[in-house]
Amino acid sequence: MAGNEGLPPFHPMPDGTQLRRGATAGLFTAPNVITFGRLCAVPLAFWLIVEHRLALAFYLFVLAGLSDAVDGWLARRYGGNSIGAILDPVADKALLVTMYVTLAVVRELPDWLAILVVFRDLLIVGGVIVLGVLGQTVVIKPLYVSKLNTALQIVLIAATLFLEGFGLAAPLLLTALIWTVAASTLVSGAAYVWFAAHGR
Repeated sequence: MAGNEGLPPFHPMPDGTQLRRGATAGLFTAPNVITFGRLCAVPLAFWLIVEHRLALAFYLFVLAGLSDAVDGWLARRYGGNSIGAILDPVADKALLVTMYVTLAVVRELPDWLAILVVFRDLLIVGGVIVLGVLGQTVVIKPLYVSKLNTALQIVLIAATLFLEGFGLAAPLLLTALIWTVAASTLVSGAAYVWFAAHGR
């Protein structure tokens, strides 16, 4: 296309994937379709947990995780686009938040933990909006502690669904995971606030 001469065929994205030149408007790419399928799994996951079909919810959660790995690989291998760069984290966060809130509703996880997880995300999103309104440049870079927190949140959900879904008992393991997730959520939230306050 005219005006694209001399530009590299791929442009790096903040999450490490690459944005293919001319692909910014592509909607029905393989990674996007997979990501959209994961987003559509959110209401199904909610229904399965409310109906106490935790074993099926576990399988769905594992499938969602595999789909996340697949669409990420496809985006890195063949080039992602701006739609996928927005849709992917939205789908991931929607699933995680839904899992925590719903598991708290059915008393499989503490309600205070679900509130903490949701509040951290709202704090970060709200901070970005406020800084943007104030005219400050907002650059969100995933912190190591945030990545660790996300991994721990995923492990806790998977462990809860697996143990409760298949009638297994490991109260000490779940208790340890709950407090570990709570601590990492607090630390990661505080880290984002600190970096935002110091303009980094």
